[in-house]
Amino acid sequence: MTREYFFEGADRTNAFITRLDVAMYEETGGVLEGKGIAVKDNISTAGIPTTCASRILAGYVPPYDAHVVTRLREAGAAVVGKTNMDEFGMGTTTENSAFGPTTNPHDASRVPGGSSGGSAAAVGSGMVDFALGSDTGGSIRCPAAFCGIVGLKPTFGRVSRYGLIAYSNSLEQIGPLGRTVTDVNTLMSAIAGPDPRDSTAYDRPYTHTLSGDIAGMKIAVPDEYFGEGVEPAVAQCVRTAIGKLEDAGAETMPCSIPSMAYALAAYYVTCTSEASSNLSRFDGVRFGPSVETKRSWHDEFRDHRGALFGKEVQRRIMLGTFALSAGYYGKYYAKAQVARENVRKDFLRIFKEADIIAGPTMPQIAFKLAEKSDPLSMYLADILTVPANLAGVPAISVPCGTVEKMPVGLQLIGRHFEDERIMDAAFAYETEMA
Repeated sequence: MTREYFFEGADRTNAFITRLDVAMYEETGGVLEGKGIAVKDNISTAGIPTTCASRILAGYVPPYDAHVVTRLREAGAAVVGKTNMDEFGMGTTTENSAFGPTTNPHDASRVPGGSSGGSAAAVGSGMVDFALGSDTGGSIRCPAAFCGIVGLKPTFGRVSRYGLIAYSNSLEQIGPLGRTVTDVNTLMSAIAGPDPRDSTAYDRPYTHTLSGDIAGMKIAVPDEYFGEGVEPAVAQCVRTAIGKLEDAGAETMPCSIPSMAYALAAYYVTCTSEASSNLSRFDGVRFGPSVETKRSWHDEFRDHRGALFGKEVQRRIMLGTFALSAGYYGKYYAKAQVARENVRKDFLRIFKEADIIAGPTMPQIAFKLAEKSDPLSMYLADILTVPANLAGVPAISVPCGTVEKMPVGLQLIGRHFEDERIMDAAFAYETEMA
């Protein structure tokens, strides 16, 4: 039987691009029956506009649901709207949106993080209990940390990406955001599973009952996660949180990830190269509005993309096109893949002795709006989150205290397909602090 879900409340943070005041859901007996869920605006939803926060997709209404949205509906959820984001997922603040910036629910003068900032703000402000985001280099964990909620980037392939509008397909992963670890665990159980339409999706369903028993769990603490660029107050807050895990019975050990020195460069060469290819489909013919030009095809192509793509998107397309161009491929892209492999090997080496890795999610608290006007300084903020994407391992951010009254996130990283283990560690911390 079809039911109506009435979605009310003021959107004070500009978390939504599209809102449904009345959303429909089915009585399925599923774990999410009657729950309102917000979906990031780069995930396809049949009959609901999907823009990726870009003017180039204005008016686009997908004729189909993404695999995760189908699974949400099968679990009885009501999709109440599409959330704001950095255009095509490119950013760390949710300021790069054609629909204006989203603000942090704890302080309206600060950003919510990005690029899933709308999803995190919708949960953090109490508008919804659950939301979906996508994580390319920390896009779920960063806003979760800044907004004081829980966000999980699953193992690459644990959740189908069918219906996710691609930005950097070898790095990005759809994942859940919620107020508590239990909420995230519930949402993860609904969206994970095989999908024959996505050849990268594994047949590894998620049916986990949380356990706070972490006695004997070995936690590696990398020196690089507390090094240069990490605010001392944030570092101390996270070290205190790791101490709580020790109180719960875990053992900690120091470690080092030397490849971290090259991780950020490898990430940006990889993601911009993939962006230059993935976004080539937006040519003014197949999607979006037209621009008033009557010129040669190449000139019109340039004018269309120049008028409707934002500055950050244009910057990354040009960087990626340059890295892939003849004469430079070996100098940049090929070396980036070597560095990426070294990051993966470093994680595998540490996981021979440790069960999980712990450190800060972000090196500082939420930035002020427009504080990161220099693109390079914004890219540097991703240094602690991108390694997990390069290696394809699962990682979660859980709130662990405050600095200057703003939330700080504890990041827990696990082995491939051991999402359950980091969920248990996060649940143990949450239980210890209750």
